[in-house]
Amino acid sequence: MNATPQTLETPVENSPEWPSQTAKKLGAQLRGLVGKAIEDYSMISAGDRVMVCLSGGKDSYTLLDILLSLKRSAPVDFDLVAVNLDQKQPDFPAEVLPNYLRGAGVPFHVIEQDTYSVVKRVIPEGKTMCGLCSRLRRGALYRYAAENGITKIALGHHRDDIVETLFLNMFFGGRLKAMAPKLKSEDGRHIVIRPLAYVAESQIERYSRARGFPIIPCKLCGSQDNAQRRQVKRMLAEWEREYPGRTESIFSALRNVEAGHLADPQVFDFKSLDDERHQAPR
Repeated sequence: MNATPQTLETPVENSPEWPSQTAKKLGAQLRGLVGKAIEDYSMISAGDRVMVCLSGGKDSYTLLDILLSLKRSAPVDFDLVAVNLDQKQPDFPAEVLPNYLRGAGVPFHVIEQDTYSVVKRVIPEGKTMCGLCSRLRRGALYRYAAENGITKIALGHHRDDIVETLFLNMFFGGRLKAMAPKLKSEDGRHIVIRPLAYVAESQIERYSRARGFPIIPCKLCGSQDNAQRRQVKRMLAEWEREYPGRTESIFSALRNVEAGHLADPQVFDFKSLDDERHQAPR
């Protein structure tokens, strides 16, 4: 699941043939991984209306691009609509996404909601803004989904995001919890999917460069160098440099859970072990 190493068949970056050939090769890899995730978790069914949440970052561009490619050859028919939340950040280039989506022929909608001012007003300077920002953004997207017949909400979280979230919850929340590839929203009204669950961030970075997506940086949280997620990301990056493949191994562990070897009595019925022992034939 790591990015394809450079070989004689993989052109060097910035060479004339690099973008098209690399995009094609990486695209095939990503379509395979995304298709596998969709199949493993039953993410998309016939007749689904899938809302792709497009932020302007490399992950959501890649998600939309791969889903559009899969849609053309998928055995089931489903619709895609790209939705962006314009949070009214200063100097946000409002026409970049609409221009890109019109050029790609993708149905889209832009929600305009000034969450930026709310976050800046409520969160003290220097504190992590991601939590409140995420809640406000999620609320706006969920409302649009409910009002427009959306059956699945697709987010651009990848494998590394999922592993980082596992450690964030362990280190700072005391919970063994990550990001599910597919889940039902807390109010029970929406199904959220993460088709990039099997894709490494390094693959997305290379694919995004090869495709030349018009990336829009997030200025709201970009200066928060001490955010907890950044700490975890650095830790995992150091592990990966020293022990290549460790992130993939951790993700594999999330898919191979043995509840009886953990310690949560609400997940595993430890009391039943005594009952089984008493009931065993002598």
